[in-house]
Amino acid sequence: MGRRPPSDRLRWRQPLHCVSFSPRMPKFYIKTYGCQMNERDSEQVAHLLAERGYLAVSNEAEADVILLNTCSVRDMADQKALGKMGMMGQLAKRRPEVVFGFLGCMAQARGDSLFAGLPHLDLVVGTQKFHRVADYVDELVEKKRAGRMDDLRFSISDTAEEAGSQATIREQKLAPRQATAFVSIMQGCDMHCTFCIVPRTRGAERSRSIQEIVREVRDLVARGVKEVTLLGQIVNLYGRHEFPKLGGRSPFVQLLEAVHAIDGLERLRFTSPHPIGFREDLIEAIAELPKLAEHVHLPLQSGSDRVLKAMHRPYTAEKYAALIARIRAARPEVALTSDVIVGFPGEDESDYAHTRLLVEQIQFDNAFIFRYSTRAGTPAATAGDQVPESVKEERNKDLLRVVDDSAHRANARLVGQDVTILCEGPSRNNAARLMGRTGGNKIVVFEDQANRTGELMKIRVQRANGFSLYGTPVGKSAAPFE
Repeated sequence: MGRRPPSDRLRWRQPLHCVSFSPRMPKFYIKTYGCQMNERDSEQVAHLLAERGYLAVSNEAEADVILLNTCSVRDMADQKALGKMGMMGQLAKRRPEVVFGFLGCMAQARGDSLFAGLPHLDLVVGTQKFHRVADYVDELVEKKRAGRMDDLRFSISDTAEEAGSQATIREQKLAPRQATAFVSIMQGCDMHCTFCIVPRTRGAERSRSIQEIVREVRDLVARGVKEVTLLGQIVNLYGRHEFPKLGGRSPFVQLLEAVHAIDGLERLRFTSPHPIGFREDLIEAIAELPKLAEHVHLPLQSGSDRVLKAMHRPYTAEKYAALIARIRAARPEVALTSDVIVGFPGEDESDYAHTRLLVEQIQFDNAFIFRYSTRAGTPAATAGDQVPESVKEERNKDLLRVVDDSAHRANARLVGQDVTILCEGPSRNNAARLMGRTGGNKIVVFEDQANRTGELMKIRVQRANGFSLYGTPVGKSAAPFE
């Protein structure tokens, strides 16, 4: 049955029926739900499978291996992934040789229970075992090809913790002329916000070494990447348990300085930080490191001190607003985005009014507004005073209007100005046009020759439409952009 760590769990189920593959290169399809951390994890799995000769495809109907990399931050993400896998049952009936798997946070949280009601599911792998997915896929594909699943239905589940799993993060397989890349610098979270399941699905904080991260970024830059985004559950708490402060600089600021010094890197970003980790050395870095993009995503979650305390967020609305003012003073052109939760248990009209007022005062460039979603196993899930869904929906729509207004004003201020963008390639909505991002993370769509990917360019903004900007490269005739 192949080798596996002693912590792994096997499940045996009744057979579907015996099948055999024609000898050809297996194809795989990965669908990713959730955050940039999940996107980076999917890239790692894709790289490992490609190393073994598997071919990536963009259509699940062509695939011999179908993997869903899941998110558990909100119930909607769980339901989308479960619904998608449920619909795969029809494909499994037509092609029982296909391997189906769940990866990531929902797999970690639900484990073996995911097999119930999904007879075609073959694989469940948690957040600390992405580096083992290729081994498990190989084993399942081999068994199905050899027709060795006629007596017993074979499936693999591995959600056990693994010491040192941060060291298993692998280099990325890049697309041709890929301009940007994510670099995972740590795993896990120790903050234990009462609404959040991440500490359960991602485990305790553990960080890679600065030397290892710098080596990965240097390799990415050598292969044409111009911008990297450093990823962590609470990225600015990087290394606090493993590495010492030096000269009053936290391990995270030491890392920023080391990556910033890499020749050929044009831009550096990080996400997502926590207000509690925003010390003076990080604010100084934002002011002094020119490659550090003028964009800070800083989750607020609530503007009510009472709700923040119930969330186990160790700051007040006043301290958050003061931190925003210090960041803006250090980098006046900075774009600020945030996360806000409405309808947290016990949130009354006064609490929501405080949140709305603070969001109006700060004038974010954009923000993600979430209706509170219960997550099993978190303290907030069993709290009294759960807010009705209708109230959550009303507050969500109201706060979205506030954020949309401030986002449109921020974009409108850029009309007529020249902005520097890094061209990322064709626009997703119109392949005949190109798109790039400003340092403030604003999308700019423009027309130019097709080989601009990876170039820093000056664009004169002609108009703003929703959350995108449209313009013309500086030096070219500025005909009206339709």
